[in-house]
Amino acid sequence: MHTTVINMKPNVAVVLSGCGVYDGSEVHESSAVLVHLSRAGAAVAIFAPDTNQLHTINHTKGETMEPNRNVLVESARIARGKISPLSNLKAADFDAVVFPGGFGAAKNLSTFAMDGAKMTVHTDVVRVVKDFHGHGKPIGLCCISPVIAAKVIPGCEVTVGQEQEDGGRWPYAGTAGAIKAMGATHVPKNVTESHTDMKHKIVTTPAFMCETKFHEVFDGIGKMINGVLKLVK
Repeated sequence: MHTTVINMKPNVAVVLSGCGVYDGSEVHESSAVLVHLSRAGAAVAIFAPDTNQLHTINHTKGETMEPNRNVLVESARIARGKISPLSNLKAADFDAVVFPGGFGAAKNLSTFAMDGAKMTVHTDVVRVVKDFHGHGKPIGLCCISPVIAAKVIPGCEVTVGQEQEDGGRWPYAGTAGAIKAMGATHVPKNVTESHTDMKHKIVTTPAFMCETKFHEVFDGIGKMINGVLKLVK
């Protein structure tokens, strides 16, 4: 008797925080996540909190503007309209979850941009991260979003790149110190690399924490997605 093995597509949730680097999800990181998941044959569903942004930034000037915008509505731009409120996301329905970066992760998903290591994390984000972690399912985070794991999962290992600015190449290097202050371990990595915390099934990559070329960020995110999918049971 022959046994037929059916290779099921991994089912991955992606959590966005708006649309635009300064007040939401970094668009190129989000796109890279979706492209690499698509290429790997994953089924993807996209979520975002149904709440107002901290503020809305005019990206041509770097200044706040009115009216303010809704995180879910703005994230729908990246999701091409196919998006659900984060309150609907449950680990039981997915194999993994991925958080792209952008300042939205530090402003709308958490208060890291204002409070640093003393930050709080959005209630639904805490629930989702703990839910996936508790089910032993992998969590991918890039750019600034690893601070969320550092806060929610005590003692985890993450990377946001290097720990020195290196002449402006790593302008947010101080984030590594905040990660350590929250009780997590920071592992220095280059932009085209990722780090896997095998114990906690967390995979991270620096992305635009580095001032670098777009294709290098794309390649590093590919390493992160590959690492996440390798951990899917």
